[in-house]
Amino acid sequence: MSPNKREREYARRRYEKWQREKAVREQNLRQARRNATIAIGAVVAVFAVMGIGFYVVSNRSTSTPVAAAATPTASVDASSVASASPAASACPAPPAVSSAAPASYPKAPDKGLAGGHSWTWKIQTNCGAVTVELDGAKAPQAVASTVFLAQKGFWDKTPCHRLTTEGIFVLQCGDPTGTGTGGPGYSYGPVENAPATNVYPAGTVAMARQGGNGSSMGSQFFLVYKDSTIPSDAAGGYTILGRITSGLDTVTKVASGGSTSGSDGPPVNAVSILSTTLTSG
Repeated sequence: MSPNKREREYARRRYEKWQREKAVREQNLRQARRNATIAIGAVVAVFAVMGIGFYVVSNRSTSTPVAAAATPTASVDASSVASASPAASACPAPPAVSSAAPASYPKAPDKGLAGGHSWTWKIQTNCGAVTVELDGAKAPQAVASTVFLAQKGFWDKTPCHRLTTEGIFVLQCGDPTGTGTGGPGYSYGPVENAPATNVYPAGTVAMARQGGNGSSMGSQFFLVYKDSTIPSDAAGGYTILGRITSGLDTVTKVASGGSTSGSDGPPVNAVSILSTTLTSG
């Protein structure tokens, strides 16, 4: 074989070897890329699973009360809230609260006015009538005050300013100003006929007072529309002056609309006492 031919054969073999090595290098590079892609995907998947796991653990370890986070709520369009009309009342419109100063009396009447017997107190409201049997024997001072104020027409056209719908279930009335701060000009005490168990059954009518002050009763009273446990304080419990004998459904109708301020505030179903009448039992 001539030198030129040998040289050409050698060059061909070197080229073929280079081609084979190139093919191997490219194959190895492709495999390395595939391995890297798989590895990256595995890492991403691991972090994704870890991320979900971290969220679940964090969510389970939150201290948020269950009641506060029971279910998610849909977002609300602010413009729709602004344009929404107020909830309609289940009762006819009550009379407007008088701007005149309410009647004021220098002292509470003598408890003898209760006569030691029962009275039928009919409270006519714009939502319906409520009839209460007053117990002048067990709560003589509270019943004497009620008889006195009813005879004076003190509660005519006065609003029931407070409804509670959680924990205790009462409709509070008796303040002519509708603010919860008004009264007849006098106060009295101590607490009479409070339950030893602190349980006020549905239909109970009791006197409102300032916390810790058993001599702060005046004209405000509350109607219990659902069994309620009301803890006593330093002054004792709350004077029970009677019980509803008919018209509890009127109170529950008012309560069904809820309060305008969460669970304690003015009732949505605005209610006012139109007039009251008394008959001695």
